Amino acid sequence: MHELMWLLLPVAALTGWVVGRREAASVQGSGRRGSIPDSYLQGINYLLNDERDKALEVFTQMAEIDSETAEAHLALGSLFRRRGEVDRAIQIHQNLVARPNLTTQQRIYALLALGEDFMKAGLFDRAEEVFGKVIEQDAHVEQALRNLLTIYEHEKEWSKAIDVAQRLDRISNRDYRDSIAQLHCELAAAAMAEGEVATVREQINKALKVDRGCVRANILRGDLEREQKRCRAAIKAYKAVARQDLAMVPEIVDGLDACFEAQGTPERLEGFLREVINQYPDGRLVARLAEIVSERRGTHEALNELTGLLRRHPTLVGIRRLVSLAYSMGQPIDPRDLQILLGLFDRLEAIRSLYRCKKCGFSSRSLFWHCPGCKQWASMRPVEEI
Repeated sequence: MHELMWLLLPVAALTGWVVGRREAASVQGSGRRGSIPDSYLQGINYLLNDERDKALEVFTQMAEIDSETAEAHLALGSLFRRRGEVDRAIQIHQNLVARPNLTTQQRIYALLALGEDFMKAGLFDRAEEVFGKVIEQDAHVEQALRNLLTIYEHEKEWSKAIDVAQRLDRISNRDYRDSIAQLHCELAAAAMAEGEVATVREQINKALKVDRGCVRANILRGDLEREQKRCRAAIKAYKAVARQDLAMVPEIVDGLDACFEAQGTPERLEGFLREVINQYPDGRLVARLAEIVSERRGTHEALNELTGLLRRHPTLVGIRRLVSLAYSMGQPIDPRDLQILLGLFDRLEAIRSLYRCKKCGFSSRSLFWHCPGCKQWASMRPVEEI
């Protein structure tokens, strides 16, 4: 039996329960023996024969909307939404909301369901309005706010999203500080693109006030200060990233390099990389160090340096760099073998994911601060080199 059949069974059971209650009341009132309506038996028969559309039609027609059948309609509407028939779900839930004889609780559930229908249909303005009505009722506020947060994030309305996340942080058991900090970073990034330096600084400060461990805020600060030719401040911000999370150091190496060059002290990057590699021997950092050594002291020195590092901490990127250096020096190795090996490394590198979400496992070669898979903030982490 298909999965959707199992989704229909609770609807059938609930409809049957309602019918049974009414039949029992009819027996008590008239003294006659009740019977199960033919339409209900027909709906069950459709289910057993895997005729889902016909079964849905029967149960929809059977359940007259009142306080006793509202649950059946809520279940039907949710089923339609899961099947992708959002128009039918909206129609059912709108009919429910319009009924004057529902309990307050049932009306709120119907509003929540209607808001989720609108979200599924991409009608975010209407969904926002409906969730606002739920919040006005002071019931199921957290669920409505979570949906509003999803809407504002999708619409990139970062200020509204911050207001909602702050409210959720006050009323929820979940800690929303990391999300709030990332939303401030979104405002900072947007302001940076517009050249609004004062706003960038303000939003970065707010992000770090909410979450002192916000790596992205210090990356943004470093980038801003570098653009403003304030290299000393930029270096301070970039080094703060290393103290926060060594795995994110590869993201700030280029910025640091540019700052050290601007200060006339390019050798400082080599010292910084050695210090970090001793604690976190990431392959990208090892390869970058080898490039620096090769430029300053020659290929032979770089080869010796890289060999020593790889003996302690072998990585795919490092080994590829080692083979490349050896090949460039004309070591007594068959060039055809080296070319094949280099091609293999290139293919592996091209398909390898550089980042992975620690929440849902979503992988990508690009860094997303807002995971496309599970929509969590700051959950994408660099994949450790092997």
